[in-house]
Amino acid sequence: MKKIAVAGTGYVGLVAGVCFAEVGHDVTCVDVDEKKVKLMESGTSPIYEEGLEELMKKNNATGRLRYTTDYRAAYCQADVIFIGVGTPELPNGDANLSYIATVCRQIAESVEKDCLVVVKSTVPIGTNDKVEQFIRDFLVRDVKIEVASNPEFLAQGTAVRDTLHAARIIIGTQSKEAEQLLREVYEPFGLPIVAVKRRSAEMIKYACNDFLALKISYMNDIANLCELVGADIEDVAKGMSYDERIGSRFLNAGIGFGGSCFPKDTKALKYLAKQYGYELRTIEACVEVNTRQKTRLFEKAKSRMITFQDLKVAVLGLTFKAGTDDLREAPSSENIKLLLEQGAHIYAYDPVGVPRAKLEFPEGKLGRGEIHYVTTIEEALKEAAICFIFTEWQDIKELPAAEFKNKMRIPLVYDGRNLYDIEKMKEEEIEYYSIGR
Repeated sequence: MKKIAVAGTGYVGLVAGVCFAEVGHDVTCVDVDEKKVKLMESGTSPIYEEGLEELMKKNNATGRLRYTTDYRAAYCQADVIFIGVGTPELPNGDANLSYIATVCRQIAESVEKDCLVVVKSTVPIGTNDKVEQFIRDFLVRDVKIEVASNPEFLAQGTAVRDTLHAARIIIGTQSKEAEQLLREVYEPFGLPIVAVKRRSAEMIKYACNDFLALKISYMNDIANLCELVGADIEDVAKGMSYDERIGSRFLNAGIGFGGSCFPKDTKALKYLAKQYGYELRTIEACVEVNTRQKTRLFEKAKSRMITFQDLKVAVLGLTFKAGTDDLREAPSSENIKLLLEQGAHIYAYDPVGVPRAKLEFPEGKLGRGEIHYVTTIEEALKEAAICFIFTEWQDIKELPAAEFKNKMRIPLVYDGRNLYDIEKMKEEEIEYYSIGR
């Protein structure tokens, strides 16, 4: 058992801390927000993530999992300190490392024994070298500090499962001692470990995320072509999935990727390449395709309608995907902005995303339009002139096709997730548009 401190309690830090406690380590999670700490102490998760609260309550009760704002107490005697704070995107596409810098300064001022600092946050290649030097520059005690890279590969909505049952653990170190310590931390997980140099670990994270983003954008590009030539993207994806070299995952066409990883990581790698005088044309194309794809359905609807002014518009799904309450880079946000600019009266439904959506789009009149949040799909659809579907929540997928005809003033549906059978929608006399079909 190791004494572990985790800096940051977002998707990366909190999930990591809870899972470390679950396998037997002694864990203290550090956050600057006292209210958030109190919330977590009560067993309530500040993020929506399946299975997380159950593990929090279980490990809170055992005493293996604690939360605090007192970073000095958390870091001073830790064997390993994991950094899981945010690295948000800067306007130029680079990563904002200010939160990591703050944590590094706190660690340097607090540690009282030799320890390993492990960066789980996604950072540009070479950042861990700077982190190690920065901490050593500001150390106030004569202790030995090493820094390792341990990128996470969890997906929001399945983060707990992805952590406890990962395909592999990537650890990047510059010494055998650091590698061995990290192996001991992860030994209880019983998972394959890939040990590499620090910069290779940093690059693996970007290379994996950007490859998956490329795969999504490629399928969306092919889907758009399918519409023009009369092919069905779902037939195409099915045929492709049997090829072992391609696989079946990330072949679903839609309205583009969102969330905290793919958009930020593609732009960050593109920026990094330019810093070294290299042009990553594949990634640049990926970013461009995704940007266009997000508003493809809106443009289709705009060419169909004379105006959106004062029309009731139903929006089903706000989060960037099902299983999370995260709206970062969600396609819904871009489309809602455009609809509001056009004077639409939006009635939006999402089973978990409304509280976060209200932070970006406060309820009521906004510019030329207005937005209202409803608690049922039926409320959103009632007398609506048009419906947009942005998230593949199960209750939206299971909605009978006839409900669009029965509830809407005009049964006009733009589906960004290809949730419904085209023939069934035709039978119900619904004007239905999807992606690549």
